[in-house]
Amino acid sequence: MDTQVASSSAITEWLARAHPTPEHARAEWTVQGVALLPLGRQFAAVRIPGSLVHAALGSADADVVAELLSLQLRGPVIHDHRSTGPTYYALIQWHAGLIWDRGETAPCLQGDTYLGVPHIDRREPPGTYWVAPPRYEGDLCRPQAVRDLIDAGRQQFGQENETLPGRTKRESRSRSLACPAGSEGVTR
Repeated sequence: MDTQVASSSAITEWLARAHPTPEHARAEWTVQGVALLPLGRQFAAVRIPGSLVHAALGSADADVVAELLSLQLRGPVIHDHRSTGPTYYALIQWHAGLIWDRGETAPCLQGDTYLGVPHIDRREPPGTYWVAPPRYEGDLCRPQAVRDLIDAGRQQFGQENETLPGRTKRESRSRSLACPAGSEGVTR
């Protein structure tokens, strides 16, 4: 067995262990290419709107975004195209979600939430795929790197007083009046 296959196998097993019944996750990958994994057991996921990621990186080109996300976050990121548009999920340590402070713009999902996690070999559309796959067992994004990406995207949208992804201009303005910059509430 070559090194790449062994590495992919170890990563797949690590991801499968996030499910209470790992063989169920493996079966979903075989049949559908995506397995629903519970968050908060091995990792959490920060849901970042595509418009925020694209603003932070200065590009919406899929290849450019993949390269820059890999360099900046140095951890696994999943892409999904929801009804609201492209969405990215940065996987972070589960306990970092307990004190996550970017909840309104980019919530940290954990607890009773399941995430569609693509098979490790699924790296392009259609459907849910890895923009930046895990490089090794236990590979996760550093929470500060994810915060920095979110902050860069928010800055491109004009600090707190401009329209942020997923919010109207009125909602953004009232939020900035209610809370000083940088005092986002903790989402649990």
